[in-house]
Amino acid sequence: MSARNSAFQSKRFLAQAVSTTPKIHDQAKPSSYKVVVVGGGSAGLSVASTLAETLGNKSVAVVEPSDVHYYQPLWTFVGSGLKTFDESKMAMSEVMPEKAQWIKDSVASFNPTKNTVVLANGESISYDYLVVAAGIQTNWGKIKNLPETLGKNGVTSNYSAQSVQKTDEFIKAFKGGNALFTMPSTPIKCAGAPQKIMYLAEEQWRKAGIRDQTKINYFTGLGKIFAIDKYANELLKICKARNLNINYFTDLAEIRPDSKEAVFNVLAGDAKGSTLTLPYDFLHVTPPMGAPDFIRASPLSNADGWVDVNKETLRHNKFDNVYALGDCSSLPTSKTAAAITAQSAVLKSNLLGDIFGDSKEVAKYDGYTSCPLVTGSDKLILAEFSGYTGQPQETFPFDQSKERFSTYFLTKEIIPDIYWKAMVKGNWDGPAKYRKLFGAA
Repeated sequence: MSARNSAFQSKRFLAQAVSTTPKIHDQAKPSSYKVVVVGGGSAGLSVASTLAETLGNKSVAVVEPSDVHYYQPLWTFVGSGLKTFDESKMAMSEVMPEKAQWIKDSVASFNPTKNTVVLANGESISYDYLVVAAGIQTNWGKIKNLPETLGKNGVTSNYSAQSVQKTDEFIKAFKGGNALFTMPSTPIKCAGAPQKIMYLAEEQWRKAGIRDQTKINYFTGLGKIFAIDKYANELLKICKARNLNINYFTDLAEIRPDSKEAVFNVLAGDAKGSTLTLPYDFLHVTPPMGAPDFIRASPLSNADGWVDVNKETLRHNKFDNVYALGDCSSLPTSKTAAAITAQSAVLKSNLLGDIFGDSKEVAKYDGYTSCPLVTGSDKLILAEFSGYTGQPQETFPFDQSKERFSTYFLTKEIIPDIYWKAMVKGNWDGPAKYRKLFGAA
């Protein structure tokens, strides 16, 4: 990848030398672009920032309807009162690449045979290359009564900008009783987050002196607490030591707010097909998620609805001028911001190689991802691994499966700074070079 990177860095310099126009977000937009990027989240911005700098003004368009950009990995800390909500957000206009054209709309459909994207307002824009980075769809309505119950009477979720602050409020107001935490059977973004808030809540209730009056249950639709055994084994030790009950193959299906009951579908075992109903005093819900509907209905999707790309090159398996990364892609690894850092480096190298006719050294993504598993207000297990091999892929020269303050501080204080100052600006390709420096690669 280094040869190709050096090639497009020199072309980026030339583009910058002749492209000095200031911000153009509000100027009249053309209808055709060298590259259209769908999505202004972590994945979209990390790619669009580099492409816009390299290709010059108005060559790159970013389709994104939102006014606010959120750094969602921080919401675990927001939901436990360790960070403020304002620290997790920034105006979209502030993070949008200056030389990109921001199209403030959403996508209605794709027509990859004609190289066009149709917007929700009915307009059509064309592209030479398309990058799909539209994230994942949160399906709140698939749990009966969840949308109208969320943020009320002890029901909350760190996955919603509207309820994440309620998590902190409800944890502090809790006086004991039944506390339930859920993880769905579907793919989700940041698969460790459903249990991270459980560890932080339990710690607060222990310090408040109400732990003996509290029963904590974690319900997961999966068969393991974490996909990688090295980290799962340590998490199970923590759960046993703190008397946290883990229930596998149980999927939240309904909330009954009048009686404050949660109904679960049993997915396996002798009771498969039955339901389990439990009372709750506190309920943290992780909703089911899936591919966005407009992708699922498009020619770009695979049978499961994700953008169908080669897992190494990130190029579409049918349309050669289409790429995808992040949560909306078919890449068989955990959907995290850390995964995006490595994916974006590969995608940018290969896409710019296409644009500049560089046939050397095709970059390949190895499935790297990471999940910082916060287990307390001063400790964390830093899971780093390849989703392709299922093997740890750690950066530091120590056992990252052990709880540490150093990795907690890194996750809470340093990585957010890297995110805002480097990742969304296209200047952070993940920790691979540090892994080599420490001799872990």
